[in-house]
Amino acid sequence: METFLLLNRWLHIAAGFTGFFVAPIALLVRKGGPAHRLWGKVFFYAMVVAGSTAIVSASSKGLTFLLLTGIFSLYLAQFGYRSLQHKRMGQNQQPGLYDWASTVTGLLIFAGTLAYGLWSRPFNLAMVVFGAIGLMTTVRQLRGFRRPGPWPAGQWLRNHISGFVGSYIAAVSAFSATSLKFIPFPLNFLWPTLVLVPLLIWLQRRYAPKGEMVKL
Repeated sequence: METFLLLNRWLHIAAGFTGFFVAPIALLVRKGGPAHRLWGKVFFYAMVVAGSTAIVSASSKGLTFLLLTGIFSLYLAQFGYRSLQHKRMGQNQQPGLYDWASTVTGLLIFAGTLAYGLWSRPFNLAMVVFGAIGLMTTVRQLRGFRRPGPWPAGQWLRNHISGFVGSYIAAVSAFSATSLKFIPFPLNFLWPTLVLVPLLIWLQRRYAPKGEMVKL
């Protein structure tokens, strides 16, 4: 068991560092081009591995805080990746079973995350913030699935950006909380959100402005 956990730890570190350095490359290259698709896929699979190994490690050590962070990162990564399949949502495309199941699962997880943060003693601000963000994301997605007619232009792209950048924020937050001991809690967990959410908003407005058709 110790050997397995050690291998899991090194795999987590390798995947985490890969995602950490690959994400900026995907953001800098031309959006929709071959390089963007390549590095975006590398980032996605890196986050899948990093999130899965984090869940294994946190579960074995009883670290609820990091377990929820790993789940949060995994959900947002799949949310961003799956959004690429929603370009014609509401026209000749309807949400599939996977879309409903994953979103409802995310809703329950984030409701639990929010509850965990609210009822923790001492009060866990980081989990309240992440739980609230995740809850708003899943509620908005469920409303979008139920909405008659086509989605607003570029909505799938806004979701894609939110998912991938959000997953990156969660991963950096977990690294900061576990490794940057000189930053006091909860700032060590929240500073990536404070720094990167403005970037997320700028990217959405730059590449998927409301009311305009977006082509990639």
